[in-house]
Amino acid sequence: LIFCLFILQEFYNNRMTETPLVKKKHRGIPEALFLNDVDAYMVKESSSETALQKLDEQFQKYRFMESNLLNKKIRLSTQIPDIKATLSSINFLKNKKNEKEPLKTQFMLSDQLFVHAKVPTTDKVCLWLGANVMLEYNIDEADELLKKNLSAAESQLLELDNDLDYLRDQITTTEVSMARIYNWDVKRRQKLKISS
Repeated sequence: LIFCLFILQEFYNNRMTETPLVKKKHRGIPEALFLNDVDAYMVKESSSETALQKLDEQFQKYRFMESNLLNKKIRLSTQIPDIKATLSSINFLKNKKNEKEPLKTQFMLSDQLFVHAKVPTTDKVCLWLGANVMLEYNIDEADELLKKNLSAAESQLLELDNDLDYLRDQITTTEVSMARIYNWDVKRRQKLKISS
């Protein structure tokens, strides 16, 4: 019984000395390994080179994830002003809906070529949905759809910012762990030099 308790205590202590690599948060980004006790961690590894290699692979994965999240953020950041501009146009058309005279405007026919046009009042608009798809909506439906898309894009942007902050923390933690293993190896080599 005492032996079993000893083994359970060792198991518990080993689990508490380091943060598990597979714990997932924030869009599936694994939590970085922070080494509280480098000596205990290095007992499990065959060499400092393999330990550093594992952490470097994780570091490269984090950098790749960061690049992807930054690209998504850039895409969303350009999408939000477009949605706002379209919403503004929809609101303008809503205000002009009850007027009898047509709306005078200019539209681009080709690069640097604009044409004057008279647009009759309407209660329908066409929206580009993406992938070369355009649908006709009445003005109120279009307004509702665009507001929904705007709030979704803004919340996604906020989530991306939170995920990027979390990811940067994981990158820093991984760099610190790599530095701790490297310093541990330097001290170990110095001790070997002194003892020989």
